[in-house]
Amino acid sequence: MRKLILAILLAMPALLMAQGIAVYDAQAVYQALNERADAEAQLQAASARLQAEYKQMQEEFDRKYADYQALAADPSTPETIKQRRMQEILEGDKKIQTFQRQAEADLAKMKHELTSPLRSAINAAVKEVGDEAGYAVILDKSQVAYVGVATVDVTASVKAKLGLRK
Repeated sequence: MRKLILAILLAMPALLMAQGIAVYDAQAVYQALNERADAEAQLQAASARLQAEYKQMQEEFDRKYADYQALAADPSTPETIKQRRMQEILEGDKKIQTFQRQAEADLAKMKHELTSPLRSAINAAVKEVGDEAGYAVILDKSQVAYVGVATVDVTASVKAKLGLRK
């Protein structure tokens, strides 16, 4: 009887671990999503529009600066005109800096808005796989220091829940 109890106690942790923890490749699942390409295309289009606007602003700034340099070199130009033009240049520089900050914030917000539903769908699929198979924990394998050969990889199951090819 003691041998039976001892055998059960020794086997219990191994049995619990076998169904307790699994891993999946979050990056592979994300890359396989069709919607990801659409989201990335939208981000790239927005980025291109913002870059075009920035380039236009920079060209206008460069033109105004060149005009100012010509005025500044002309001794017959009144000081008030020089000061007004310098003020315009400083304001233009501030506008460019503000535009850069706002563009970065807009792109970050857009990326979050486009990728959040994708991440939520992946998380829901992982939860379904975990609930169906009885896993206590499913980890992203890129976040784990060591994944042994005995570890269960449920990447294919998560992809299947999302309707993706393996």
